Amino acid sequence: MADPAASKDLTIAEVRLTPILVADPPLLNTQGVHQPYTPRLIIEVVTEGGVTGLGETYGDTKYLDLARPLAGALLGRTVTDLNGLPALAAQVCGDSPAATGAHTVDAGGLRGVQTADKLRLSVLSGFEVACLDAWGRAAGLPVHALLGGKVRDQVEYSAYLFYRWAGHPGGRGARDDWGAALDPAGIVAQAHRFADTYGFTSFKLKGGVFEPAQEIAAIKALAAEFPGRPLRLDPNGAWSVPTSLRVAEELGDVLEYLEDPVSGTDRMAEVAAGTELPLATNMCVTTFDEIAEAFTRGAVQVVLSDHHYWGGLRNTRELAAVCRAFGVGLSMHSNTHLGISLAAMTQVAATVPDLDHACDSHYPWQTEDVLTERLTFRGGRLDVSDAPGLGVELDRDRLAVLHRRWLADDGTLLSRDDAAAMRLADPGWVTPAVPRW
Repeated sequence: MADPAASKDLTIAEVRLTPILVADPPLLNTQGVHQPYTPRLIIEVVTEGGVTGLGETYGDTKYLDLARPLAGALLGRTVTDLNGLPALAAQVCGDSPAATGAHTVDAGGLRGVQTADKLRLSVLSGFEVACLDAWGRAAGLPVHALLGGKVRDQVEYSAYLFYRWAGHPGGRGARDDWGAALDPAGIVAQAHRFADTYGFTSFKLKGGVFEPAQEIAAIKALAAEFPGRPLRLDPNGAWSVPTSLRVAEELGDVLEYLEDPVSGTDRMAEVAAGTELPLATNMCVTTFDEIAEAFTRGAVQVVLSDHHYWGGLRNTRELAAVCRAFGVGLSMHSNTHLGISLAAMTQVAATVPDLDHACDSHYPWQTEDVLTERLTFRGGRLDVSDAPGLGVELDRDRLAVLHRRWLADDGTLLSRDDAAAMRLADPGWVTPAVPRW
């Protein structure tokens, strides 16, 4: 018989939402350049028993518009009632302008078309993680135990390489000592620093920035400098089918996979039919509804999961099971994130039997965090914490500093816009139509 007192201890008494702006380097992609600060949302779920669980997700205005009513609706529910979260989110967020807007291209996450359902899932994910963290802390169990238990003690991550400027236009934002990387030599130097500092043994280059020939040259330079190491290239759908096939032919012997060379399942299927190089995606398969067409047409061979996109850690495990049934490989996508999200990624990655490739992570690029202690890569891997919950602690002083930055902003940085950031350097810049090449 359930203990009523124990159940009450898991009842949600308070939900705190803290939007923040975190420093981001001038990393280039096909849509533009990262702004000097990126919005994130820190979620705290506090139980009647005095336990606080942490979650993190996107902090753009459209996400906040959905998070606020959901936070209020959670009061009085238990942190264990995770199956009820999607229906609750649909109920209380359904009339929000953010949830009822027309389909648009996702300008920040670079994941194809953004819909109301995808927005809700990205908000929901942060609350689910916070509930799991609170539940684990209350029960004295790590989150991976609540997901069925870990199958590995470490999770491997890949170096995430970017073309980048030395600094943001006009000297805005924080400075770092990475310098510019705008040619193959710059990318190779960046890869060496990642390998030496964090021990990464696989490398992913964010492409779609320069002519394909220049990005081919960068991958070939990496292959020469790091022979036999897994390499990946992601132009975020910037290429045509013929260009993608040409790149696949030139790099087929050195790439682990080619990620989203074209936009849309139709084009991905065309490319897949013309090459033996595996294609990966975090753009044409980001919801369960998109799986059937992509898998049955053989459009993708690797899905890059992202618990923010898919609605949380439990949905990530369900995605892994579907991929396993279809013989499709699995890895993890990453966007600008802090340690709470990285801890959540690591907890769920530890429970997935067939994690076929090292996971992506932006985390080394983020110099600011809200944790008392940053997570540390050793040998390109993170240890899986066995501490209760996610195994991380919130630094309230750091959180307050980043929140004050958000409060002080004039509104220009509260929603990520890589094209707007690029126009500070190139006033005539418009988001390129795809295919760009």
